[in-house]
Amino acid sequence: MTNSKTSSKSAALYERALRTLPGGVSRNTVLRKPHPLYADHGAGFRVSDIEGVEYIDFSNNMASLLHGHANPEMVAAVTAQLHRGTAFTLATEIEVEYAEYLCKRCPSFEKLRFVNSGTEAVMGALKASRAFTGRPKIAKVEGAYHGLYDYAEVSQTTKPELWGSEDKPHSVPVSHGTPVSALNDVVVIPFNDIDRAIAILDQHKTQLAAVLIDLMPHRVGLMKAQPDFILALRKWTEENGALLVYDEVVTFRSEFAGAQAWYDCKPDLTAMGKAIGGGFPVGALAGRADVMDVMNPLADKVLFPHSGTFSANPITMTAGFTAMKLFDEVAVKRLNGLTERTIKGLEAAIERTGITACVTGGGSMFRVHFKDQAPRNYRETYASAEENRLVNLQLDHMFESGFIMINTCAGTLSTPMGEAEVDDFVNAMEAGFRKL
Repeated sequence: MTNSKTSSKSAALYERALRTLPGGVSRNTVLRKPHPLYADHGAGFRVSDIEGVEYIDFSNNMASLLHGHANPEMVAAVTAQLHRGTAFTLATEIEVEYAEYLCKRCPSFEKLRFVNSGTEAVMGALKASRAFTGRPKIAKVEGAYHGLYDYAEVSQTTKPELWGSEDKPHSVPVSHGTPVSALNDVVVIPFNDIDRAIAILDQHKTQLAAVLIDLMPHRVGLMKAQPDFILALRKWTEENGALLVYDEVVTFRSEFAGAQAWYDCKPDLTAMGKAIGGGFPVGALAGRADVMDVMNPLADKVLFPHSGTFSANPITMTAGFTAMKLFDEVAVKRLNGLTERTIKGLEAAIERTGITACVTGGGSMFRVHFKDQAPRNYRETYASAEENRLVNLQLDHMFESGFIMINTCAGTLSTPMGEAEVDDFVNAMEAGFRKL
């Protein structure tokens, strides 16, 4: 994406950043050409950068902000806790209260542990699966993003020249230097393809500890997993002694009990992050009591020793608990309804302009693809050079129109938004489609 402001506070700040930060940033998602924009402050659904330009935020820090920026109730709760302390080598009552609340909110949660990021939650869930089953391998969907862990990130950025056949997708590394041993312990399956997925799993049935699945994986196209696909994975894991692990780091915001409420089967473990932190770094893993107890330090034999200096720190616990209580069933239903309005509006705009595009999504998230029909898996989602060019032009247009989106031409909504913001967004998107 390009940025016309070449002589600005942001440009000067980026010059400084390049001297100390690789690429000038700590997270690649904020990069824009010729430099990132730098936030000054936010309130509700609005963000202002250091140049004084105001935007309506349809990214919400990559789906992690349920209530936009500087929600007054959350600010008050966190401020009160700041005066009491930020972290202790002691447990806190808020940790217990928040765990109780989340376990009541989702039927599959019997026990829970807090960690510090979605990556850490997924890593913990996979390590717990190995500890519980005594098996080394994990299976995951091709193209699905599950964070930074060597095993979880395999094939999340694979390309046509590397990905192999649909019947036997290759395990492709993301990071240079990933050990071959890690690649050999990751089994890659196609999304929403029962026959191929089960055939691949059957080849590793005595070695698989877990099947890891995001119920609406963003990089795979932001489409819901089909119910029969999830049920097939559940049946296979039960019959073959493996665990079914849901990655709900992104999707837990989709329903009151998470996206798993869409399906008639419970996972053994769920990894969470983003929204449950109320704007602070967070992760959690939850699930069956007997599986979670591999981390029990009081057991005669501890199968998975686990700790973390900032896990369940009272600032994150306070912010997350406040955010989730505010995100009650009424709030969830309202936000999902606004997202349906957004998707229908975008589909109507696509039809009016005649542009080649389609919209996917669910819950409070959506994604625009410059394709004639919705993709069904990662290989169909994979964007051509021309599609990427159109995405970047559309994102530039939206920035110039005062809207922040996720860099795949995706968006998430926040509770301060209303129909006016949604309609303004759709109108701006339609104007961009006409330009293209």
